[in-house]
Amino acid sequence: MIIAVASGKGGTGKTTVSVNLARVARQSVQLLDCDVEEPNAHLFLTGELKAREEVRVPVPEADETLCDGCGECSSFCRYRSLAVIDKSVLTFPELCHGCGGCIRVCPKGALSEKGHRIGVIETFQTGHVSLVHGCLDVGVAMAPPLIRAVKSRIRKGCISILDAPPGTSCPVVTTIRDADVVVLVTEPTPFGLHDLKLAVDMVGELKITCGVVINRVDAGDGRVHAFCRDRGIPILLEIPDDRQIAESYSRGMLIVDALPEYRPRFEELLARVTELSTNERKESHAYL
Repeated sequence: MIIAVASGKGGTGKTTVSVNLARVARQSVQLLDCDVEEPNAHLFLTGELKAREEVRVPVPEADETLCDGCGECSSFCRYRSLAVIDKSVLTFPELCHGCGGCIRVCPKGALSEKGHRIGVIETFQTGHVSLVHGCLDVGVAMAPPLIRAVKSRIRKGCISILDAPPGTSCPVVTTIRDADVVVLVTEPTPFGLHDLKLAVDMVGELKITCGVVINRVDAGDGRVHAFCRDRGIPILLEIPDDRQIAESYSRGMLIVDALPEYRPRFEELLARVTELSTNERKESHAYL
């Protein structure tokens, strides 16, 4: 089962939900931190570093002895990652999506691929939780290739929790695509409601089942509840605006460890998410 934890905006408590959900699982679980521009799950789930590897993407390189400057490669590239100037090919690795199309269209076979480093993936083990996160190199413009590399580490046969980047842009879509269920974390404020609507629309476009976790539930009004009720979206968990939670978070402690009374709530959350995923699979098979 693949569970994606996402939010329409930053600061709602998405990572808080992800790490505590992983902790209460009673079996082997993977937590994949896909917020590769600013991974922070490792601050709460500290463990032994098991592996570290570079991630590279293929970018074109021209052989000037073969290239005649025809421009077929630059004309093909929609991302303008190549330019032909005075019969010389200039490449811009930061713009390249690694599709390999320029190599296919080159009539002289003057282009080849070389690896361009975009970041690293690190794997930690802490108890029954295997934490995998990506760290995007400074200056790298595109996060999705590294996110896909992180997701390639998903193991079958265990629960995989994907901690998505904030927002609703390409990195988030890349993360939650192919998930069985998405948990959307929000807060009961006008900003929280606005961005929750965007996130719900995004998940709807991808046709993935979702539920909502409302964080700091005592700090706002009832408009988020009304929206979920009107759209038929289940509210899976409500987390109170508890100062003790904020204090434990600031010390890098998990809620379920620092405040054991919250453990049953997160166990119930995992059970409800599992039920959502199971029901979705049953409905999908019903149409086959």
